[in-house]
Amino acid sequence: MKKYMSGSSLVIISMVALNAVSASAQEAENEIHDHGHEVDVVFVTASPHKKSRLDVLQGSNILTADDLNKQMEATIGETLNGLPGISSSFFGPGASRPIIRGLGGDRIRVLINGIGSIDAASTSPDHAVAGDPLTAERIEIMRGANTLLYGNNAVGGVINIIDNRIPTYVPDMGATGRARVAFDTVTNDRSGGAAINVAATDNIVLHVDGYYRRTGNYDIPGFAESANLRALEAEEDEVHEEEQFGFIENSDVDNKGGTVGLSWIGDNAVLGVSFNLNNSNYGVPSHGHEGEEEEEEEEEGPVRIDLDQKRFDLKGNLEEDFLIFEESRLRFGYADYKHVELEGGATGTSFNNIGWEGRLELIQQKIGNVHGSMGMQMRNREFSAIGEEAFVPPNDTFQWGVFVVEEIEIEPITFEIGGRFDHQTTESKSLGIKKSFNNFSFSTGAAIHPSENDLIGISLSRSERSPTPEELFSNGPHLATSAFERGNLNLTDEKATSAELTVKRNQGPFSGSVNIYHTWYQDFIFEQETGLLVDGLNLLEFRAKDAKLYGAEVELSYAIIEQEDYSLVVRATGDFVHARFNDGNIIPRIPAASANLGIDYKTSLFDIEGDVRFVGKKTKTAENILPTDGYTSFDLSLTWRPMGDESDLDVRLQAQNITNADRRQHSSFLKDLIPMPGRNFKLSLNYGF
Repeated sequence: MKKYMSGSSLVIISMVALNAVSASAQEAENEIHDHGHEVDVVFVTASPHKKSRLDVLQGSNILTADDLNKQMEATIGETLNGLPGISSSFFGPGASRPIIRGLGGDRIRVLINGIGSIDAASTSPDHAVAGDPLTAERIEIMRGANTLLYGNNAVGGVINIIDNRIPTYVPDMGATGRARVAFDTVTNDRSGGAAINVAATDNIVLHVDGYYRRTGNYDIPGFAESANLRALEAEEDEVHEEEQFGFIENSDVDNKGGTVGLSWIGDNAVLGVSFNLNNSNYGVPSHGHEGEEEEEEEEEGPVRIDLDQKRFDLKGNLEEDFLIFEESRLRFGYADYKHVELEGGATGTSFNNIGWEGRLELIQQKIGNVHGSMGMQMRNREFSAIGEEAFVPPNDTFQWGVFVVEEIEIEPITFEIGGRFDHQTTESKSLGIKKSFNNFSFSTGAAIHPSENDLIGISLSRSERSPTPEELFSNGPHLATSAFERGNLNLTDEKATSAELTVKRNQGPFSGSVNIYHTWYQDFIFEQETGLLVDGLNLLEFRAKDAKLYGAEVELSYAIIEQEDYSLVVRATGDFVHARFNDGNIIPRIPAASANLGIDYKTSLFDIEGDVRFVGKKTKTAENILPTDGYTSFDLSLTWRPMGDESDLDVRLQAQNITNADRRQHSSFLKDLIPMPGRNFKLSLNYGF
C-alpha cells in the first residue's frame, strides 16, 4: 500500500468507528417505492431505496437465480451477452467483459456486492474478471450514465454481482443453501458451485461457498479465421499451412475458488466479514497471431494466464435514526491480485494489482415528499506489470468522491436529482509523472405514472471521467491485441452529456419497456488505428475526439395463455447503437444490431423454451477493421422439476446454436481469428433449500 498505507488505514479505522456509532443494516430494507403497483422483482443497485424494476428510471435488467441457471457461462461477459443493449469483448471462454451500449473497459463498473472487482480486467480484453458467475445469487444491470452512486468510471453502466458472501439474515430453518452442476459438449465443461448459510447462534450466521469449472478446447463450426480475413489473405498471397478448423487451440479453462463469511445480525444491525480465494488458469487463443514469426511463436509455446486473487470484504448496516438520517451503510473491500502470463510454461509478464475500495452511505429520513442519501467513496490501486508485455509502467491511482442523490415524489410524478464530485491522482514514479483530475457529474430525471402499472420518464445527465493509467502511460507491445499501444499524457477529462427516454408497462398479460438514448461526448478517448507498424505490431495511439452515440432497446412479453397450472408466453427484445465521431468517422468495435424472439410454455412440472437470435452484419466499419457477417442462431431448452413447484430442484437440458452457425462479435479484438462456440448441448442440475 506504500504511499497510501497510512491514509488508507486511517480511512478504514474511521469508517469502522463511524459504523460502530451510527453505521448500517440489512441492505435496502427501507420502504419500497412501488407507486401502488404490485412489486414482483426488487432492484437494489438502482438507488439507495428498494425499487421495483418498473420504477427504475433508465434501462435495467435483473437476472434472478433461475435466469442465471439458464444463461450461466464461464465468464460474466458471456453470461450477460444477448440481454438488451449488452454485448461482450469475447476473448475466448476464459476472458470476456460486458459491453453496454457500445462502451466497455473502464467505462463499465463490474461490482461484487456493491464494491469493485479489484482486478486487472479493465486493463486488457484478455484479462478476466476475478470471479465466476457460478456462486452468484442474482445480477443487476444498470444501462446508461445515470449511475452517480458508483463513480465516474460507471459512465456506461453498472453490473452488480450479488452472492450473499456476507449473510444479511438468519435462516428460518437454521440453514439455507443452493448448488449448481453443469456439463456441456462444446467445451467438455464440467462445472459446479455450491453455497450454504448456517445459523451458528440466534445472531451469528456462517457462510461457505465454492466453485470449480474445467473445460477443454471449444468446438467451432468451421475455420477459425473469418471468411473476410481469409479472402483478404488470399488477395495478399498469405498462406497458413495449418489453419485451425473445427476447434480452437489453447482455449481451455480451469477456474476454482471459495469464500468463508461470518455475520453478526441484530434486530436492526448487521456487521460481517468474508475472505475469498479465486484462482483461474485459462488459455489465450490466437495470442501473438500477428506481428510474430511462426517459428518464434512455436518456440515460446501457447500463452496462458494464471490468475490468483485473495480478497477481504467488510459490510456493516445499522437502521437507527440519528440527525436527519435513518440508516447508514458501510462497505469495504481489499484485494491482492496477481496474474502471470505463461509462455510455453515459462513465466512471461506478471501483472499485479493491490487495491482497496470503501464507501459509506447515509440514508436520509423521509421529510415530506423528499427522500435521499449522501455518501463518500474511496479507491486505491497500486498496479505493476513486469515482463516483455509490460506495456504499462508501474503506477498508483487514488480516487475519492462524495455524492448526493434525492427523490421528490409529487404524485403522479417522481423527480430524481443527484450530484457527485470525484478527485483522481495517478502517478508513475518510473516516469516521474503525476497527473491529477477533478470531475463534476450530475443527473436529473422525472417519471410520471399515468397509472399504477405505467411509467414514462426522461433523464438527463452530465458526467466526467478521468483518463486511466493505461490511456495515459501505455508505451509498449501488447500482444493480446496484436498492437503496440501508446498512451497520451495530454488527455483531459472525458465529458458526456446524456438524455434518455423510458417507457414501461406491466399490466395484465403484457409487460414491456422501451429505452431511447443519446450521448454527446467531448474528448471521447479511444485507440486510433494508425496503420503504422512498430516492431511488426500495429501502432494504436490513445486519442480524444468529440463523438456521439445513440440507440434504443426494447423488451416485450405477452402471455397468450395464463392459467393456474400452465402458461404460454411470447417474448421479444431488440437493440441497436449508432456511434460516430463528430467528423463522421466510425468508432471502432461497436456491436451490431440484434433481436431475440422467444416462446415459453410453463407448467408446475416442466418448462419448454425456444429462442431465435438475430445479429446484424457490420459493413460500415472503422478504418483498418474488417466487416463482420451477421448470423441467426436457435436455442431450445427443457426444464424438469421432479417435485413440482414446491421444491427448488430442477434438471435442465439445453440445445444451443442448434444450426451450428458461425457467430462472431464485432466488438471483439479476435473476431476475425476465432468465432464463438458452435453447437452445444448442456445438462445442468440446480437445487436449493
